[in-house]
Amino acid sequence: MSDETIVFGLHAVRTLLQQHPQRASLLILQKGRDDGRIAEVVKLAQAAGVKIAHRDGTELDRMAAGDRHQGVCIQMKSSGVLGEGALDELLDKAKKPLLLILDGVQDPHNLGACLRTADAVGVTAVIVPRDRAAGLSPVVRKVASGAAETVPLIQVVNLARTMRWLKEREVWIVGTDDEAAKSLYETSLTGPLAIVLGAEGPGLRRLTKENCDALISIPMRGVVESLNVSVATGVVLFEALRQRG
Repeated sequence: MSDETIVFGLHAVRTLLQQHPQRASLLILQKGRDDGRIAEVVKLAQAAGVKIAHRDGTELDRMAAGDRHQGVCIQMKSSGVLGEGALDELLDKAKKPLLLILDGVQDPHNLGACLRTADAVGVTAVIVPRDRAAGLSPVVRKVASGAAETVPLIQVVNLARTMRWLKEREVWIVGTDDEAAKSLYETSLTGPLAIVLGAEGPGLRRLTKENCDALISIPMRGVVESLNVSVATGVVLFEALRQRG
């Protein structure tokens, strides 16, 4: 099963069966779980010809690595992550690309939430460094609620080098920084664009910050110094969506 992975959680499994049923090989249900939401998932699986099995809750707990599976898991062909070579084709296809770059985000729940927001906004791709960053795990897929199957996730060896290459492709790169003088709401986000966010706490690394064309801050009126990266991602991406129409 080296080329397969497990997706769990009702929303993530339902989205997979609706959008990519050909990648599903086995739907696994918790014994004794029988309600309307499970019935909907079963109906989708049957329509797609996906095999169905029933297992004890402890087995699903193991498959979900202790995370909340809601009584349903699915075995599927992994979409995997893409290499930086895929960026060229994605940019060629996009009339006005909108990229999300996450610098050193290691929490899989944060990555999953960022993917979900990226899907909602219509982001072209999410770019992450290969090392010291979360990858596409079952937890990420569950939190993303299906967005891990719709938003390309690209891992790059050298993030600074990739950012310089994006500039050559005429993509404007905007990074978030708590100390930036210019506000998000004073910045044009309408053209070919990459938005860069760092992990909560350390923020953007020095080289990442130096390779941004502009740095912006999110106005805050309270006492907290920063937002969770997934929350900040939502704020910035939806402002970009508003401006881009």
